[in-house]
Amino acid sequence: MTEGGTTKPAAGVHDARRFRSALGWFTTGVAVVTTRVPGGEAIGITVNSFSSVSLDPPLVLWCLDKKSDTLAAFEAASHFTVNVLREDHREISSRLSRKGDHSLAGLAVIERENGCPALLEALAHFECEIEARHDAGDHVIMIGRVLAFDCAEDGRPLLYHRGGYQMLPPL
Repeated sequence: MTEGGTTKPAAGVHDARRFRSALGWFTTGVAVVTTRVPGGEAIGITVNSFSSVSLDPPLVLWCLDKKSDTLAAFEAASHFTVNVLREDHREISSRLSRKGDHSLAGLAVIERENGCPALLEALAHFECEIEARHDAGDHVIMIGRVLAFDCAEDGRPLLYHRGGYQMLPPL
């Protein structure tokens, strides 16, 4: 993009850095997906690839990089919970986005019926059973059937745009 909102000619699809930069123009919410690994440890990973798929049946999806150190856990899991983060959850998001640090120790969580913990102060929780996993380039698309959900009455979401956290302007 150039100043004034005009676009440059299309880049070849082989230009990965520019492709990533172009994707950065799309503002997303930030979520943490939690599950339990075999043996019972609860883990979570920060994602911004969460999306609704279907209302009937209720389906959601998120994408996991095949190089993620949590891939084996989520491939073995039968359930997961998506937690939509509040604007004051930057520290949680940053912590759970780092390789090797996916423990929920020290975070306020509640146990959900699907066996996966949920972050207590998240704006919304979607408790899911794995419906399907799809190979998609360098990621795996995880589709979950929503078994239960809840949401806050108020709050403001944490956003991600052009490589950094953002917040909605004051009301």
